[in-house]
Amino acid sequence: MIDPVLASRFQFALTTIVHIIFPVMSMGLAPFLIYFTWKDIRGGDPVYEQLRRFWTKIFAISFVVGTVTGIVLEFEFGTNFAAFSTTAGELFGGPLAIEGMMAFMLEATFLGVFVFGRERVSDRLYMISSLAVGIGTWLSAVWILIANSWMQMPRGYELVTENGQQVVHLVDPVAAYLNPRFGYMYVHMQNAAVESVALFMAGVAAYYIYRHHVWGNKTENIVFWHKTLKIALVALLITAPLQVLQGDLYARHVYETQPQKFAAMEAVWDTEAYVPEYIFAIPTDLSQFTDPRAKELFGVGIPGGASWLASGGDATAEIRGLNTFETEAPPVAVVFWSFRAMVGMGFWFILLAFWGGYRWYTGELFEDGLLHKALMASSLLGIVAVELGWVVTEVGRQPWVIQGVMKTSEGVSPGLTGTEAMVTLAGFVGVYAGILALYTYVVARVIREGPPSASALRAPAERDAAPAEVPGDD
Repeated sequence: MIDPVLASRFQFALTTIVHIIFPVMSMGLAPFLIYFTWKDIRGGDPVYEQLRRFWTKIFAISFVVGTVTGIVLEFEFGTNFAAFSTTAGELFGGPLAIEGMMAFMLEATFLGVFVFGRERVSDRLYMISSLAVGIGTWLSAVWILIANSWMQMPRGYELVTENGQQVVHLVDPVAAYLNPRFGYMYVHMQNAAVESVALFMAGVAAYYIYRHHVWGNKTENIVFWHKTLKIALVALLITAPLQVLQGDLYARHVYETQPQKFAAMEAVWDTEAYVPEYIFAIPTDLSQFTDPRAKELFGVGIPGGASWLASGGDATAEIRGLNTFETEAPPVAVVFWSFRAMVGMGFWFILLAFWGGYRWYTGELFEDGLLHKALMASSLLGIVAVELGWVVTEVGRQPWVIQGVMKTSEGVSPGLTGTEAMVTLAGFVGVYAGILALYTYVVARVIREGPPSASALRAPAERDAAPAEVPGDD
């Protein structure tokens, strides 16, 4: 049977990889829904009511499934990582509890008003509900990332002995909860969520526009899809360049605070200067794929680029090699290739954004079939990039579960056996595959049905004024 440490890591990775899809969708959709609601309340163009109603369905579905899968993650701290929970519970448990009591309750309470209350509450209260849902969604990320960033850069604590065991004792909440890593992680994650949803919206809209304008298969509510694509492109033009620029600052911060992780990201084993930054790399044999070493790869790269990235402008700067660290190296191949793929997709998103912006400027946005195909093919790549970013973040700090304080192998539940871990892992694979399949089916069905037709939309006042039907009255 598999080692319980490895099985527990696989199980937590699986549940996280599936779960993160749903917060990305809800966090990314939140700013769009606030904008659609504001435009809808102001009146005028009925397309904004269509936009609000259509994307609210996908938001609500993502929220429900994200709640279910997220609760399981918190239970896994007790079932699979009880030793970690015992050691870090005083500091780690607080943000998770506050996230549930503050952010989740705010979001869940007002979500009912937002989904079902448009015709039952005033415009002002409805607008407040959209803001509360969006703020609650983004506040959830605040507390989750406070907890995770502390694991990356522990601050504001001391180790004390209680009942013969060392535990983390919180001594400075401000230093612990507002540690230097939090700001980088939060901006990167939230911008990535908006960018991912913008790509998804653009891809779905491109499909219907391609059918209508290129195939000649006339699509109902084509104005809705025109507006969706334009709004998504505006968001992409903002978020795609910002993600790369902020990511550069984030990577430099990682170099300064987690040099072993940075060395794994760049596959630097021996301390070197003028290290290239590969945007695209090809291993010349299998061993280079499973054991990449930066200067032995063949690819398209920037000479001295990794050194320049690490130092903030000096292409000759040294990068400390993995062989110089006392602890074992993280799985370098996983970190290195995940980082390459994420960065490559980031530059592709910039190209897509400016390609679409240029076609919009020239008046050919709805006729460029190649652009539509590119957007359709890229509709889910934003979520893939988020997944890869978390792989770099979490796998890159191994073997530590709390950087420099506690190793992952020390955090696993002491009584957990390999058999128990394997049985639950197999069960989670089946259940989470089913959840993901069901979510995909429901969202695809919503997309196939499309938005409510403009003719079906009537103002509440008009609806209230309509005479009631009398049974039997012909």
